[in-house]
Amino acid sequence: MHARSQAADPPRVVRAVPAVERALALLERLAQQREPMSLARLAADLALPKSSVHGLCSTLLSHGYLRRQDDGAFRIGPRVMSLAEAFVAGTNVADEFNALWRDAAAQPEETIILSVLSGTEVVYIGARNGQRPLGLAFTVGMRLPAHLAATGKAMLAFHPRDEVRRWFGSAPLSSMTGKGPRRVAELLKELDAVRERGHSIDDEGVRAGVYCFGAPVFDAAGAPVAGVGLCLNKAMLGPDGGARHREQLLRTARRLSERLGAAARGTVS
Repeated sequence: MHARSQAADPPRVVRAVPAVERALALLERLAQQREPMSLARLAADLALPKSSVHGLCSTLLSHGYLRRQDDGAFRIGPRVMSLAEAFVAGTNVADEFNALWRDAAAQPEETIILSVLSGTEVVYIGARNGQRPLGLAFTVGMRLPAHLAATGKAMLAFHPRDEVRRWFGSAPLSSMTGKGPRRVAELLKELDAVRERGHSIDDEGVRAGVYCFGAPVFDAAGAPVAGVGLCLNKAMLGPDGGARHREQLLRTARRLSERLGAAARGTVS
């Protein structure tokens, strides 16, 4: 008998499906824009023929992933939420976050949120709205720029600097209120401070009047798998700069990390 070759089979080449890629690009563009977009604008932004975009929109519309307004503009449809819910259901940190509040006697005084990184954005996978309204409703599936959100900065601070620089590139960073880092160099400097003190701050970078503390959540391998945040009206910070709220946030981050098997570490104590 001849000896059988032990060489490994060549890796399979996974070929992208253009129609699927275009449909995903369309949904992501609408998600980034966060407002309805006309067929013409979608075609221009995606650099596709109007006929192709019309076909994509019609298909996504028929399945509930898009909605069409009276003026003809398109926006994200309700079916997308089922994907967000499925993602959350398979995310253990979301289960642990919800378990923290399951037996609580009352809802938290201030809004407490949980997010994970998705590229250069954060996706919220848990939210406990506080007793005091913020004027900003955090919902599961909501996305915000990671360089502005407190939870995003808390996670980015514990990723390698070269990785963060590669993700954001050299273009100016987006702004929602005129506040927050505008260049990657500014962001990296802020992330250095986050690592040093163990928590991040969003001082009206996402919404005017809203102040958030953020802290990383680590898994058993010590990786930053999520960010937890506490948000309140800036006017409620008090003369101590919100020390009580910051400590509550850090305790929550530590408890979540411990529930995921992380060893105690100074940055979240």
